[in-house]
Amino acid sequence: MTPATPVPAVTENAALPPVFDTLVVVGPGLIGSSVLRRAKERGGLARHVIAVDIDPAVCARVAELGIADEVMEDAAQAAAKADCVMLCVPVGAMGPVAASVIPAMKPGAILTEVGSTKVSVIEAIKPFLRPDVPYVPAHPMAGTEFSGPDAGFATLFEDRWCLLTPLEGTPSAAVEAIRTLWERCGARLRDMTPAHHDRVCAIVSHLPHLLAFTICGTADDLADETRSEVLDFAASGFRDFTRIAASDPIMWRDIFLLNREALLEMLARFMEDAQAMARAIRWGDEDYIVDRIERGRKIRKSLIENRQA
Repeated sequence: MTPATPVPAVTENAALPPVFDTLVVVGPGLIGSSVLRRAKERGGLARHVIAVDIDPAVCARVAELGIADEVMEDAAQAAAKADCVMLCVPVGAMGPVAASVIPAMKPGAILTEVGSTKVSVIEAIKPFLRPDVPYVPAHPMAGTEFSGPDAGFATLFEDRWCLLTPLEGTPSAAVEAIRTLWERCGARLRDMTPAHHDRVCAIVSHLPHLLAFTICGTADDLADETRSEVLDFAASGFRDFTRIAASDPIMWRDIFLLNREALLEMLARFMEDAQAMARAIRWGDEDYIVDRIERGRKIRKSLIENRQA
């Protein structure tokens, strides 16, 4: 266990009783460290926060940043102290980590996670669930291309959606506790089924990342002279793709593989639309081209109006 340097608190939620006495965040990367910062700087989430990571260097950095009250390498030991355990690890690691923490959790303590896929994560965790440990899956739709404990910030979730996919039979008090936690992080809440969540995220998040990685790979595969010109003269459109493509490769490898059915469905639909646009360009179908551009402009306007841009 590593002692943490305290961070001065900003008492936005100080007058509110904390949602949990002890909150354990396993995986203090971008999402996890942002939750920790929110808890320490704004109050109202937990009286005591513990960060957990198997990497001693990450633990040392979290302690140096002072964004947790305790920093531990053993997830099970930390979970034994928790009223809520939040898993913020890559989706491919959710099952093994859940298997280690659930047996150690106190009866009535809540398990939650922030995975970007839900059907696969729920299936991975279900075999290890206990009837006295409620499980509330969640997915905060917020992020940047950066990772690690230095990447987080307390306002990451402000005005962003957090999607809850509660399972049938989960105690309502547990669902409301997780809902309140994310509301106090500044998020907007929406409930949906796990399968619907995965289809929505496939089109609004997973497919755009797949396209960004692919476009950057195509540019990198060009002849040396052309590639250098691409990098020298990259306009804002290409720069936006490179920002997305800078995201964590292990995290996105797991997301692509674990949401493959929904992602491949959306990719197939996109490829059909791309072929239709290619035909319009080839045959000079100006009306079709303008219609697609106008639809894109409308979507951008809607995002701005919905405070998501």
